Amino acid sequence: MAKKIPFNVVFASDEDASFPASELNTHGPTVHGWRSAVDSGASTHDIILRFHQPAKIYRIQLLAHQYLIPEKVELWLHYSPKSIPSTPSSQYFDFLGFVALADNANTNYKSRELQSVTVNPRRGTHLKLRLIGAHCNEFNASQQIALMAVNVLGEDLESAAINDGDEHLASETPPIDTATGELALASVCDDLLFSMYVEESIVQHIRELEQCKLKAVSSERFEYARKLKLCMTALRTAGERLGRYALAKRQAVQQEDFSAAKLRKEQIEMYRTCVLKELQVHQLLETDGALSQNDQSCEIYAGGKPSLPPAPSLQDVAHALAEAAISPKRASAQRDKSPIDVSSNDVVSAVVAPAAALHLLAKSHDELPQSPRLPMASRHSSPMSSRQGSLRRRNKSAPRNSYEDYEERAIPTLRQECQGNALLEADPNRSRSRLNDRERRQAALPILVFGSELVEQFYSRQFQDREDGLLRLRNFLKEREKVEAEGNEHAASPNKVARSAALLLHRAVRDAVYSVFSQATETVRVLFLEYVPGRVSPNEVARCVDRLLPELLAKSGDPSARLHTLAQHTILSIAACPQVAEQHLVAPALSRSVGSGTHQRLAMSRLQMLEQLVHTQGISSDKHSGLTCRALSDCGCSGIHHPAEPVRKVAERILLLVYKVNPRLVRKQLPPDDDITRRNLLYRQLFTEFDKLDLERKQELLEGSKYVDGYNPSNGADFMQPSTSTDASRILKSMNGGAGATDNGYVSCNGKQQYNEQLKRSMQSASNSRKGSATNSESTEEATPKTNCPFCGWCCSGSDASQLDRHYWKACPFLTKCPQCSQVLEVAALNYHLTTECEAKESYVVCTRCTESVHKQLYELHQMEDFCRELQTGAARCPLCHDDVHLPLDGGWKLHLLSAGGCPGNIRKRNLKKAN
Repeated sequence: MAKKIPFNVVFASDEDASFPASELNTHGPTVHGWRSAVDSGASTHDIILRFHQPAKIYRIQLLAHQYLIPEKVELWLHYSPKSIPSTPSSQYFDFLGFVALADNANTNYKSRELQSVTVNPRRGTHLKLRLIGAHCNEFNASQQIALMAVNVLGEDLESAAINDGDEHLASETPPIDTATGELALASVCDDLLFSMYVEESIVQHIRELEQCKLKAVSSERFEYARKLKLCMTALRTAGERLGRYALAKRQAVQQEDFSAAKLRKEQIEMYRTCVLKELQVHQLLETDGALSQNDQSCEIYAGGKPSLPPAPSLQDVAHALAEAAISPKRASAQRDKSPIDVSSNDVVSAVVAPAAALHLLAKSHDELPQSPRLPMASRHSSPMSSRQGSLRRRNKSAPRNSYEDYEERAIPTLRQECQGNALLEADPNRSRSRLNDRERRQAALPILVFGSELVEQFYSRQFQDREDGLLRLRNFLKEREKVEAEGNEHAASPNKVARSAALLLHRAVRDAVYSVFSQATETVRVLFLEYVPGRVSPNEVARCVDRLLPELLAKSGDPSARLHTLAQHTILSIAACPQVAEQHLVAPALSRSVGSGTHQRLAMSRLQMLEQLVHTQGISSDKHSGLTCRALSDCGCSGIHHPAEPVRKVAERILLLVYKVNPRLVRKQLPPDDDITRRNLLYRQLFTEFDKLDLERKQELLEGSKYVDGYNPSNGADFMQPSTSTDASRILKSMNGGAGATDNGYVSCNGKQQYNEQLKRSMQSASNSRKGSATNSESTEEATPKTNCPFCGWCCSGSDASQLDRHYWKACPFLTKCPQCSQVLEVAALNYHLTTECEAKESYVVCTRCTESVHKQLYELHQMEDFCRELQTGAARCPLCHDDVHLPLDGGWKLHLLSAGGCPGNIRKRNLKKAN
């Protein structure tokens, strides 16, 4: 198996003094990496690595910088059996290849690109990296380039193999893991993705646990091996967190904030000790021999992944250091009052008190309950409520980094009283600091309306405080009606109350804690459904909706099902408010076109909510409502081209709702209903549903015509009478475009004749479209989707329509997927689709010789192929196997695709056999 090959950097063409090339010798979260000199002017930079001993190289890994990125990196390898030259010249190196690096603009220069290059097994003693060019961006004005880490994977050469020739290496292949298909590593710690983000001491523990796991498997101690595997997984998570702590400590040292660096150092030690004790790492390592309890099940490893202890915050570390400083003074006071007894345990405990106090938190995890939330009654009665945090930021207006946001959050835990053995609860109000100037300016109006105490709860870092604030706000809105009924002159106006509540709820609906978000959505519903009606002005209602609706729409695309369902329910509740419905504030935001790049969950939520609004509020004629036929049809037509099938299904249902009201508008926005269009499976299903609705409408017209114009087919009598069927009149008017209809409810004979002619033409066109879409003439019932495939004759034993959809999508040999847009269509229509209908049609041209659709960049190579030949008269060219399909086209395509031999280039033949 491959392992990490250690090396040293022996040459670098140039380097920045603060980022030398020697940084590449080690891996870890705190390494700086190599960086070229500022304004060096050179476009090429060379770095030479020398392996500690000759090795057989399998893979080379490069980790680039986030914005100081070279355009490409060339790899050169040199092999010297005696390893005499320390820095061999370029003529001794063999060129392996190069790696092109992306400019990283799509990630806003925040991510690092990791490139893993697998090479044929080659012997080597030196590796040269030649970095060429630099990607220009706004963060790299000096045209520097950097390399964060280099990792070489391979095997050490034995002394006997060093003197052998290189001929046998060409036939060798690197060791591949059959389960994953990747390079088989001796240890997961050798991977650069692991070693760069996990703390070094944790990496060493994981290496030792891996060796123990191999021994346990060989001796068939499987329970012990399972514990080791779970422990390594948990240690990796803890190691990544320790790596972030180490980065924060390095950042504090660079800023010369040595107090914070000391706290970070103690925090790393406390958390590492706590994790090793919680996971029983020293017991699993079995340094003193095999232990029987490792082969028995225990509570920590009974389930799946073992739980890690909570990480200590900086306040916990400061509190532990304060306890450590107090303990020696207390011990010296006891020695002054009583004679010294060397054998006394008190003296021993006094001596070791400073070291033990540093691990106070690790001890408390074994004695105290693990629940992070405490009863509400005990928060305000804690004797430690007056104690303030010992760590305060000196500049509150300065931007906070992610480490401070994560580490300085307060977790309510149980502390041990120094004066006694009683366990007292820490008051969570300690972490709810006063509002700073910026927050007070933002919340000036809510403070004026609701008071400073309630607003501080919304800005608190304790999620329990934020829940209490939302509960108080909800009760305030419910009781506001009584206050206004009493006519209190000092009470704020309803508009100010609504605006202040919207400002606070805008912050609450963005909360990452589900319980807080749930309380926030409930308060939003109370605001719009109970408080706003009859009190708040329309302009203020629009301002509140504009503030809250974008955040709720973003939450409606959340991966969590309960989050996006709750967000959808809240948006529909806002839309149900009478003042919101009158101003049409929600539907226009939902009826915007759905692009192909819109995320599936967000597009799905928007279309589902729009469909629900159509059912509840109906289709409107007001052009500002967002529920007009044109707005809905535009949204539905954009949704049916979305890559996700669930989104297309909802968009089809919206189009069907619009088609019932205005079929002409929907038909106008879709491609023409002909044979070529119906070869696309998407349009085939949609037009089939349209045909059903047309038939239902025609049946209603036939039944309603007897009452509209008094025509009785039995006796052929024509006479005039008032209209007694409103629905029939409406449908007749929509079909005839208003011809023959009058305002007094009568229909003239001329109108009846126009209606009969229009009805004949409609029925004839519907019949022709059904005949053209099917392979043979079938009845209306036979044209509806069944469990039989109309292309290849495949059938299934059940009546589930989804089985037929899966057959179309994966198995039907008569259909194929477009290689560019993944639409399912007939094989015979693929060439036409690529040049006229596909999203990538600008990149394809028709070959003048064989009439196939060819990519522009491959056109010259295509004409050099043997299958690019003149098309025979009366034949078509198959895009899969490039053979000629002879007339008749329908029968020829069926014979070519569905025969026993079938199309040689069609991979769906095997899929069809598996499906059958």
